[in-house]
Amino acid sequence: MASSPPRAALLLATWAGCGYFPRGPGTAGSLGGMAAAMVLLAVTGWPPMALLAAAAALLGPAVWASDLAARHWQTTDPQRVVIDEVVGVWLTLAAAPGLDWRYWAAGFALFRLFDIWKPFPARSAERLPGGWGVVADDLVAGFYGAVVLTALRWVN
Repeated sequence: MASSPPRAALLLATWAGCGYFPRGPGTAGSLGGMAAAMVLLAVTGWPPMALLAAAAALLGPAVWASDLAARHWQTTDPQRVVIDEVVGVWLTLAAAPGLDWRYWAAGFALFRLFDIWKPFPARSAERLPGGWGVVADDLVAGFYGAVVLTALRWVN
């Protein structure tokens, strides 16, 4: 293993340990991010659109932590790194109308679908260097999830 990164980097990269979940760490990280978003919005009274600002604020630290963790585990996109899922699911959930569980469930499912499927340009984004390559594909998945969630709102 490479030299150890700061504990804060691994704590953030694994979203307080969600990334160590033995099966589906990306799903566990997405659920952990969703739970944090629910608490944030419930406590502050902010609308889900505020998750755009929260995702933007988390982007720099997410790239930093992902980069250090990837170097630590000597792989380009370690499964244990799930902070990228948190940023991505927050982008999708920003399109939800309040804390309606149906839209949050749909947003979660849409984000996971696009994160696994990786439609253009998500797969290309993975080739960016360092932490950007870890995070960028989830930004694309989050954007696509938000677009479809917004369309679902129009239909309903």
